Amino acid sequence: MECARKVLRVLPKNPQLFTRSLTMTSSQRAKEAIEQLKEKNPYYSKYADKIAKAQQTSAEEFLDRIERVVNPIKEGKIQARSYSELLNPKQKLPKESAEIPHKKLTDIMKMELIADKTAEEISQIWIEYHKTKDVLAATLTTSQYQTLTERAKEHPIFLLPLPRSEGFEFIMLQFAANSVHFTPLLAYQVHQENAPECLTLVHYTEMQDKGIILMRGEYDTKVLTAQEAQCLANELQMFYYKTDESKLKLLETFTKRPDEFKHMDLIKEVENIQLG
Repeated sequence: MECARKVLRVLPKNPQLFTRSLTMTSSQRAKEAIEQLKEKNPYYSKYADKIAKAQQTSAEEFLDRIERVVNPIKEGKIQARSYSELLNPKQKLPKESAEIPHKKLTDIMKMELIADKTAEEISQIWIEYHKTKDVLAATLTTSQYQTLTERAKEHPIFLLPLPRSEGFEFIMLQFAANSVHFTPLLAYQVHQENAPECLTLVHYTEMQDKGIILMRGEYDTKVLTAQEAQCLANELQMFYYKTDESKLKLLETFTKRPDEFKHMDLIKEVENIQLG
């Protein structure tokens, strides 16, 4: 208590010095946090430039973000944590940007090419059209798409584990209009709503009356390979298209009881997936 009283007497004499001391302490803590992130997170190098930009903000704000970053799964070790912050982010989007418009098929393809075709012919044209492009392409039945949209309304945000040579990197997905946006969890926790996407899947419904939905996926080649992007699309299908009680249970837990959600339960569901 005597030390505390002495400190209180000194502070008014040198308030600027005290402020500098606090700032230096925060900066040092931020640097230490970054060093720990480099050592413990094998994916740090992928996002180093973006993290460096975020570090230019106030040291306290940056430190707060970094300290909430989750270490990826490695050698079976895992850090328990709550996912409620992903479901209820502190920073909300402005009302004017809350409504995201549907992406249109006419933006990427001439409708007259498929207007008079059957569903089977459209599927062949769609796949062939994208063969030479660095994108994913697939088709869904209207039944599959209906299941997807219904499940997306209940579970608009989820995590998918992407197998890497070092272990698993967690990717957060979020539904908006007719798109699914994928963002590395590490990037999201540092940049929050400004985090860059690594993959976007768009479902075009213009041919729905013929019983077919066209899907196109664009990915960041600096973050994902074509095989990794396809792996995420396959995992989305596993959780949102198909009926599997164990996977539905994980969706329910993540959405309604995020504090009970466990990394390892999720990994067990996808550990047999091969990148190819």
